[in-house]
Amino acid sequence: MEQPILQVEHLTKFFSVGPHAEVHAVDDVNFTLRRGRTFGLVGESGCGKSSCARTIIRIYEPSQGKIIFNGQDIAHLKPRQMQPVRRNMQMIFQDPYASLNARMTEVDEKVFAMLNRVGLTAEHAGRYAHEFSGGQRQRVGIARALVLNPALVICDEPISALDVSIQAQVVNLLRDYQQAEGTSYLFIAHDLSMVRYVSDDIGVMYLGQLVESSDSEEIYKNPLHPYTKGLLSC
Repeated sequence: MEQPILQVEHLTKFFSVGPHAEVHAVDDVNFTLRRGRTFGLVGESGCGKSSCARTIIRIYEPSQGKIIFNGQDIAHLKPRQMQPVRRNMQMIFQDPYASLNARMTEVDEKVFAMLNRVGLTAEHAGRYAHEFSGGQRQRVGIARALVLNPALVICDEPISALDVSIQAQVVNLLRDYQQAEGTSYLFIAHDLSMVRYVSDDIGVMYLGQLVESSDSEEIYKNPLHPYTKGLLSC
């Protein structure tokens, strides 16, 4: 079988909240993301989804565990060693305004082509962040993540701040790009219907732990963990 694009093994991230106290934001998480597929990560706010994503991409330093990306454990690489890795692993952030540089525009031909691909034009490259609508800012964020043609894109609640009509456009844009380029997605959201629509496999997080993981359809038809059942019933 083909090697997975991402294997997360016993990933743990603790945050110190005092001289003798820690918050277990991510606690012994394990899952596998297949190449060209989408792994959906769901759970209520504060369950550790975003902390898990930011630890995988090394915005946060992992406390323990392995992050095997393209066959290489990147969990404890030094910043310089991470540079070539980051070209193949990008992130779309939840807040498209906060994640854009308010003083920067874009002026590259490759950028023009990607803007066009996400439904914008070359004219938009000369605008500043405050000159875009929410939907346009998220499209810029997607274009920025995809412009290097990464093997893996971590989508951290990329549609939660958008209107419902724009949400469908953004999700279909991501799906079309995946089909064309074979990109793998780690898709984080709390909208269960949307996660079911985009994901091949789904993991459910609760209090920093991955309590259930299965094929997308199976987890909706036959949930096993009480928290998963409660989440679906809501």
